Amino acid sequence: MANHVIALDQGTTSTRAIIFDAQGRIVQSAQREHEQVFPRAGRVEHDATEIWANAAWALETVLTESGLSATDIAALGITNQRETAIVWDARTGEPIHNALVWQDTRTQPAIDRLAGEDGWYDRYADITGLPLATYFSASKIAWILDNVTGARADAEAGHLLFGTPDSWLVWKLTGGARHVTDVTNASRTLLMDLRTLDWSDQMLEVFGIPRAMLPEIVPSSGVIAPIQEPSVLGGVPIAGVLGDQQAATFGQVAFDAGESKNTYGTGNFLLTGTGEEIVRSQHGLITTVAYQREGESPRYAVEGSIAVTGSLVQWLRDNLGMFTESADVQTLAESVEDNGGAYFVPAFSGLFAPYWRPDARGALVGLTRYVNRAHIARAALEATAFQTLDVIEAVVADTGKPLQELRVDGGMTRNGLLMQFQADILGIPVVRPEVVETTALGAAYAAGLATGVWQDVDELRAHWREGERWVPRMDADERARRIRMWHKAVRRSFDWVDDDARILMGTTG
Repeated sequence: MANHVIALDQGTTSTRAIIFDAQGRIVQSAQREHEQVFPRAGRVEHDATEIWANAAWALETVLTESGLSATDIAALGITNQRETAIVWDARTGEPIHNALVWQDTRTQPAIDRLAGEDGWYDRYADITGLPLATYFSASKIAWILDNVTGARADAEAGHLLFGTPDSWLVWKLTGGARHVTDVTNASRTLLMDLRTLDWSDQMLEVFGIPRAMLPEIVPSSGVIAPIQEPSVLGGVPIAGVLGDQQAATFGQVAFDAGESKNTYGTGNFLLTGTGEEIVRSQHGLITTVAYQREGESPRYAVEGSIAVTGSLVQWLRDNLGMFTESADVQTLAESVEDNGGAYFVPAFSGLFAPYWRPDARGALVGLTRYVNRAHIARAALEATAFQTLDVIEAVVADTGKPLQELRVDGGMTRNGLLMQFQADILGIPVVRPEVVETTALGAAYAAGLATGVWQDVDELRAHWREGERWVPRMDADERARRIRMWHKAVRRSFDWVDDDARILMGTTG
């Protein structure tokens, strides 16, 4: 019996394929970055054709380098950057525009119009679990239909398809045989009804999106279709699809109500399960689908979404040239004892949870002539920890249950300085698992459960192994002082986006 599973992890900055064995250990991996396209301030795009080419390359490469063959692979699981919108022509198989990435804010004027003069951004939260925000897919789809010549007519005629990257990849992998998305990704579009797990006619009307464009919604764990391309994996079933943060939660085996995880990637995302109950946050979190196994009821979660964490380090590297490799930020930050009084609020796309302030923009405050590049590097890392504190406080306020420890995963958790500061500023232990690639692992688990590699979630729980633990060392008074300074800095970032700023960003329409 085949007892290996491949996870295809399509992220914001790269696409990788990882083969896992039956014990949940990594056998082989392959990864390739794709271009980040910034046409102007506030706009972020990807080339979906490049993403598909990288995915096919990663799958072929990981299989070849592992020494395994398709007969050794029980299933493929897919996980992906959520909310990013791709629209393609079913007749040609080609995208009609670059993908609009979840960080893209060009549709803010349209969102503001829907919110109305009273600024009611929660107008449709009872249906979708989400606030009106550029973050989600719906306004991006509408923008493409309204700005690509002939797109709306083609969509109405049934020629165009929409999908988040999971849908695009499944469509390409199956040779166009299946146009699907899973419940977790569908729940991030601002178009799905959380109760029915189907597209909402009301939301489709609000955004002017033809239902024929949308993929079929399927469970997160269940056989979808066999792979046709790349041919080296021909016949292997696609059997799991989850949005990246839900996949990381699955990989951290946080299946039950009250269990949580925090992923440190391009952004940070804290999910806390609420079981079969749909919980409406009163403190700035969003309600989302955590996962659904075929034949079972969906499981829900509340989520604290932070837009900019790891991408802030990339910004320091690429835009300011402060270091050559992202990992160098730790060495630079460790060369000073503290942040020198500098606080960095990376509101490049506004502030997400728990503030939901689209008018905010990045702010570096507390500067004196004493502050140098090392202090700025340290302030950038600390911003990740402070933003995590904000969403954890919202989770505690919503659930009434303080966290005893924080389970973490993602690339930034390799940064020991950041993890220690995170424990210090939270005042609770921070725990990283042995396998930090929990996003890919969660996709593999979902696919393996559907194909018999693993029998149940209890078997998966037995695979979780602690890798490293950080315990708080900071004095309580010092912790409180730094938190006060952070919140002061956050307030300084508010109310920046006005008509003058919109002209710069090209979003006055």
